[in-house]
Amino acid sequence: MKVTSAEFVKGIRGTNEVAVNGIPHVAFVGRSNVGKSSLIANIVHDKSLVKISNTPGKTREINFFLINKKTYLVDLPGYGYARVNPTEKEKLQKLILWYLTDPTIRPKKVVVVLDARVGVTAFDTQMFQILTEQQHPFCVVANKIDKLSKKELKETIDAVRLAAGGVEVFPTSAIEPNGAKDLAGALFA
Repeated sequence: MKVTSAEFVKGIRGTNEVAVNGIPHVAFVGRSNVGKSSLIANIVHDKSLVKISNTPGKTREINFFLINKKTYLVDLPGYGYARVNPTEKEKLQKLILWYLTDPTIRPKKVVVVLDARVGVTAFDTQMFQILTEQQHPFCVVANKIDKLSKKELKETIDAVRLAAGGVEVFPTSAIEPNGAKDLAGALFA
């Protein structure tokens, strides 16, 4: 799929018409600082569209981006480690859970992004369980693969696929755009 238009629509922190207006969602979720926002920027070929930071926990809302006037890419806050106070961290976790468990919100696909160098964490395993219980179709992105050898990458991909119940795993890197291109092809086919 070629991205011909991409625009930020709205950031929400709870119930809002943008979440249920009938436009399909592709949601991105993962631990803080795994590169969700950078991945979205690579998919849409526009680094200015998404705020990218090296500081974990910068995404504090559920951000909706309208792609080609027909699909939302939804950037959820990071879970796990974030440089925020405990109260804010709890609010962010509740916001993620609300989005993923509200029966009126049915994403077309959820993309779980993880750091290939770290592998699957306990937080990622919990996310796989939530997505399976909610019957959300999902895939996994093993990001930051440029930091791994070919052998490490193969071992990581195999381990991630096993932990996620055999779902498709896409290796990506902000440095090498082919992985994002493959992911976009699968998401918008």
